[in-house]
Amino acid sequence: MPSELRFVYGRTALVALAGVVSVAGIYCQDSAQACTQAEAMTGGSAEAGKAAIARYNWGACHRIPADGPATDVAGPALNGIATRSFVAGVLPNDPTSLERWIQHPQDVLPGNGMPEQGVRPHEARDIAAYLYTLRR
Repeated sequence: MPSELRFVYGRTALVALAGVVSVAGIYCQDSAQACTQAEAMTGGSAEAGKAAIARYNWGACHRIPADGPATDVAGPALNGIATRSFVAGVLPNDPTSLERWIQHPQDVLPGNGMPEQGVRPHEARDIAAYLYTLRR
């Protein structure tokens, strides 16, 4: 292979790599910004909320982004929940309503498929903070 062609291929590979790194950096920055905004809105911890969702085994019913084997669909997928207009189709998607739904889904919509799980107020804030990071 001529040296000029190797140079072009090498340069092309470097440009492609720089593009991938740039997109990854933007994605990480967007994720960090979403986390900061979600925590400010709710007063909760997104990291603690993610852990609470695992503890309460939400993956048994919901598809949760980046949660590995959580692929059940008894309940709706949780990706993009931060951008939805309503929670459970009946409450405006704001922190107070989301936390209320997380704690007392049967009070909000009797007979729905989401069980009361005994989620405490601080856990509901944390879970809401995590859910508000799920914009895609």
